Amino acid sequence: MELSSLDFLKQQDLPTGALYMVATPIGNMGDITLRALHVLHSVDGIACEDTRHSAPLLQHFGIHKKCLALHEHNEVAGAQTVIQRLSQNERWAYISDAGTPGVSDPGARLVHAVQKAGFRVIPIPGASAVLSAISASGSVMLPSEGRFQFLGFWPNKAKERGALIQDIRSNSKTSILFESPHQIRDTLVMLSKELEPERQVLIGRELTKKFEQLVTLTAANIPDWLEKAESLKGEFIILVAGRQANADEAPEHSALLLWANALSPYLGSKEIAAVLAQTLGLTKKEAYQVALEAKAQNNEE
Repeated sequence: MELSSLDFLKQQDLPTGALYMVATPIGNMGDITLRALHVLHSVDGIACEDTRHSAPLLQHFGIHKKCLALHEHNEVAGAQTVIQRLSQNERWAYISDAGTPGVSDPGARLVHAVQKAGFRVIPIPGASAVLSAISASGSVMLPSEGRFQFLGFWPNKAKERGALIQDIRSNSKTSILFESPHQIRDTLVMLSKELEPERQVLIGRELTKKFEQLVTLTAANIPDWLEKAESLKGEFIILVAGRQANADEAPEHSALLLWANALSPYLGSKEIAAVLAQTLGLTKKEAYQVALEAKAQNNEE
């Protein structure tokens, strides 16, 4: 199927003087979207995290545009070049090495500068390692509430790692983080030691690529998995299930009402429910019911 034969793409609005944040494949070139290709063919220039890395992708799809290297070390200066081009009514795209720009990749400061200069930023969604891993994680890793926190790359400093592991241990949300092949063994060993033995962990490696691997196991079984692992090469993503409150840990209903009643004069039912859910680990439905009950009591008084 030729791109030129897809008439619906020609109907897409492509305003000039705009920056297009284009998601690219995280491994498999087949994951590029038709809209991404249309935009990359249509823009006047492409800013790349690494022009050498992006060149094979662009050449594969017959995209021949002027490219500008824009990475974490020159993002501020590079943003000014892009803004100058936008002021000349050009369209520019930004692509990172893989996935969605600005998500643990350069691009956020570029977006901020472009918006501050008064130009439009248009997202072109596509491949995402985070969403890919979530979609294959199942309800044990991510309950129907769907709450998670994305932590980016695991930090190198011991103090930062210690604070992060404490947050993961106590948080009721599923925690998601990236790790490099050079640090993955140490990180997994740390998780196996610091988490409760029964805590569920998903390890994803080389998502969408030939040697893709997704395995769910308990923290207690991580050392055994590491011992048997055939390879620890490639990029990793780790999901750690949120802390499950034991029945005897759940606050009594009367205590929940005390919380809700204290907040009732200042917040609406939805805001009260959000506070209860976040601080006490209730589901949104449970928290909202308590908030409504508290509001009803206050109205009666």
